[in-house]
Amino acid sequence: MAYRVVWSPRALADVEAIASYIAADSSLYANAVVRRIVTLTRPLARFPLSGRKVPEYDDENLRELIAYSYRIIYTVGPDQVTIAAVIHGRRML
Repeated sequence: MAYRVVWSPRALADVEAIASYIAADSSLYANAVVRRIVTLTRPLARFPLSGRKVPEYDDENLRELIAYSYRIIYTVGPDQVTIAAVIHGRRML
């Protein structure tokens, strides 16, 4: 069964903010980081539990993927994966 992958408004805003911040130094690197973040989320439609459990929480449905120094936080529902946030790895959840 294929899951639907949905980006929350917050996650989209997070990616835009990351891109803007990095683009101040290098638009090339900003594009590469955004591309990596998006690419990592595509397989979630078929493999929603492929990310690790978020260590701060004991919840099988709250998971994360790592792209460079960013954490892609997502939740797994019955038929949908929701990308909830994209945060820097040093930031507290």
